[in-house]
Amino acid sequence: MRNDLTVQPQAPEGIHNLMNLILKRVRMEGFVVSDYCHLYPKFLETVLPQIKEGKIVYTEDIAEGLENGPAALVGKQVVMVSRE
Repeated sequence: MRNDLTVQPQAPEGIHNLMNLILKRVRMEGFVVSDYCHLYPKFLETVLPQIKEGKIVYTEDIAEGLENGPAALVGKQVVMVSRE
């Protein structure tokens, strides 16, 4: 029989120190992106010209080949299956 005393139990998921938030009267608020869908046209109107002018730039991290797909999808990479 094997006794693994060195194995640490996995920490529970969720909010930690919730009582501290309550006692310090911290306000915690989330949002759902779909609540702001009506603002998307205004976003495009504002951001697209700035992208065209080069004021906003972005980079894409591209992994080439379907064989690299699983590893790429762990992060935030685009998988290019074919150049055609």
